[in-house]
Amino acid sequence: MVITMKMKRNKKSGLLLICMALLVAVALGITGCNGNTGSKQEAASDEQTVWEDGSVLGEGSRQFALTVADKEGNETRFEIHTDQETVGEALVEIGLISGDEGEYGLYVKTVNGITADYDKDGVYWAFYINDEYATAGVDATAIEEGNSYSFKVE
Repeated sequence: MVITMKMKRNKKSGLLLICMALLVAVALGITGCNGNTGSKQEAASDEQTVWEDGSVLGEGSRQFALTVADKEGNETRFEIHTDQETVGEALVEIGLISGDEGEYGLYVKTVNGITADYDKDGVYWAFYINDEYATAGVDATAIEEGNSYSFKVE
């Protein structure tokens, strides 16, 4: 009788261990245990990183100031460093802007994570050079020392 009770107890303990192991495996599978130990997660391809005011972005010998103003007029300022030739190339390279290529160049739809799509919202990103409305697109604007550039939702 003593032997039978010990065997039943051992079977229950083994079954309990198997159940616990299965629960742990399912939990790890659900949470996507992928070995990422950092606090920053990779964004999906259609998402952009959003940077804070005063951020210094990129690397290179050229630099320029960029200001981004959202619908409410809140401004975010950046210092951009690059080796690219145009403002558009520099901003696309660091992931600050994105949009659609068209016959007139890059139609900017998203700046610093904020999307303004005229076809959907009736607003768009206006591009300025030294606080004057630009006469060329961002991807056709050469970086000039001393110039400041900005995007504003209008």
